[in-house]
Amino acid sequence: MNCSQAPDFILLGLSSDPEKWQPFFNIFLVLYLLGLLGNLLLLLAIGADVYLHTPMYFFLSQLSLVDFCFITTTAPKMLEALWTGDGSISFSGCLTQFYFFAVFAVMDNLLLAVMAIDRYAAICHPLFYPLLMTPWRCEVLASGSWGIAHCVSLFYTLLLSQLYYHTNQGIPHFFCDSRPLLLLSCSDTHFSEVLMMTLSGVLGMSSVLCIVSSYGCIFYVVARVPSAQGKRKALATCSSHLSVVLLFYNTVFATYLKPPSTSHSSGEVVAAIMYTLVTPTLNPFVYSLRNKDVKSSLRRILNIEKSQY
Repeated sequence: MNCSQAPDFILLGLSSDPEKWQPFFNIFLVLYLLGLLGNLLLLLAIGADVYLHTPMYFFLSQLSLVDFCFITTTAPKMLEALWTGDGSISFSGCLTQFYFFAVFAVMDNLLLAVMAIDRYAAICHPLFYPLLMTPWRCEVLASGSWGIAHCVSLFYTLLLSQLYYHTNQGIPHFFCDSRPLLLLSCSDTHFSEVLMMTLSGVLGMSSVLCIVSSYGCIFYVVARVPSAQGKRKALATCSSHLSVVLLFYNTVFATYLKPPSTSHSSGEVVAAIMYTLVTPTLNPFVYSLRNKDVKSSLRRILNIEKSQY
């Protein structure tokens, strides 16, 4: 097969059976719209309510912004391919999609760790919490995470852009990801694989260790609280975060903790759907349905809008 450094690709999507395209389109369109609506409402609730202008909700608004962008990076192209049956994508378009996908994936990873640190400071050091998590420090943590995410994504994209690929080949996925792209390369990908796996492993395991150590301290402090009501109150703000952490890392590690050049399976596509579409859609509902402050803020906003009419 011929090789080129800038070939066009075809995203093979979720199924080669045309009869399944319409049901898939309907399901994922609903998920996509729910994800957009849920994250927009959560951003609106946090931005409009002065009582939610705290470090915890600041990081939650950052997570909602990332999730909104995350699903917008992959879902529209997938829906277009399911609707038209045409999954063709240019090389530049493929790398652009991968760049933003990597940015928001790394941001999700870093924000979950930062949110664990915030909960650790709030529960383990409540008296010093206002001094530890000042607005300036929160902005530094958020902007630093964005900077790291863009640098890592740019590094990955540059590695992929230097490879040669087989022409007229289909990507067995619904978006451009590093694993299927490396499988289609006719260059020696060993060096790129090692670099990408090492950096991904360091980022992923550093965040997991940060989360585990933070919650280890939290559970130790909560266990020493004498009353059951005090324990429930302390853990109430952690349950939603833990649910999102488990859902995100289970699917991501199932996909990426193995060499990129190994064969691409349908199970990886299902896992990718979970962390690129299902998890960002569920996150705002997990946080809002189990959070009285967010629910009351949303009710106030909706009541104001109704009164205007």
